[in-house]
Amino acid sequence: MKRIVTMQDISCVGKCSLTVALPVISAMGIEASVIPTAVLSTHTMFEGFTFHDLTDSIQPTMRHFLQQGFTFDAIYTGYLGSFDQLDIAKVLFQEFGKDALKIVDPCMADNGKLYVGFTTEFAHAMKDLCAKADIICPNLTEASYMLDVEYTENYDEAYIQDLLKQLANLGCPKVVLTGISFEKGKLGAYAYDKDNDSFFYYCTDEEPKHFHGTGDIWASTLCGAMMNEKGFEESIRIACDYVKECIRLTLLEKNHNEYGVNFEQAMPYLIERLHKK
Repeated sequence: MKRIVTMQDISCVGKCSLTVALPVISAMGIEASVIPTAVLSTHTMFEGFTFHDLTDSIQPTMRHFLQQGFTFDAIYTGYLGSFDQLDIAKVLFQEFGKDALKIVDPCMADNGKLYVGFTTEFAHAMKDLCAKADIICPNLTEASYMLDVEYTENYDEAYIQDLLKQLANLGCPKVVLTGISFEKGKLGAYAYDKDNDSFFYYCTDEEPKHFHGTGDIWASTLCGAMMNEKGFEESIRIACDYVKECIRLTLLEKNHNEYGVNFEQAMPYLIERLHKK
């Protein structure tokens, strides 16, 4: 069985980060090992959440992994809350990444704004981690901050392709921009493979509502699909399809909550989609 180690925070209530990465990756038949960066009572959509930083425990955890001779087929980083955690993630890549697929989801911004607590300096530092990855999957806001370009929702295909090439020039050979739409009612992901100098776009029908945490579900699904040897483009398709199904099933529930999607109910679909010929 293949093994992914993922470094990100966990919320006791709220469907994001490790709360979704663990079950999604596991459902795809991959062992999910974790390096928690913080424990939150809820995710940040809720007011008054508690936060316990775990930075001091990460390096001892990694040393113990080394002592035990653990190896990983993939390393996946999500939300990292400080410059120290960015530096530790680089060490994680260095110590365990020689034969592992390294995936970075640079979670720090959306809808044209940085998340609370992040700065443009942090976005610039995130570029150094992305440069060491094999695949990165920022949204348009995160890409704009890393590249020091003005965020815009008025773009065409040529603009997106140029952003992708700029991101690849940071050092990462495969780049995916998530949340891209060229027509009303469609939403998807646009990718660039620098090794082949090739672009790929895949979209689905856009559901009428967006939810917190779907980016984490998307990235986790991409990781699981890649570990199932589905290939870069097919892994993107699977991730997009699964997130759409998660949202669709959530909206079918009359009294659904507002803090996450019903990804659990969509897992049978994910497993069937993963093994679709």
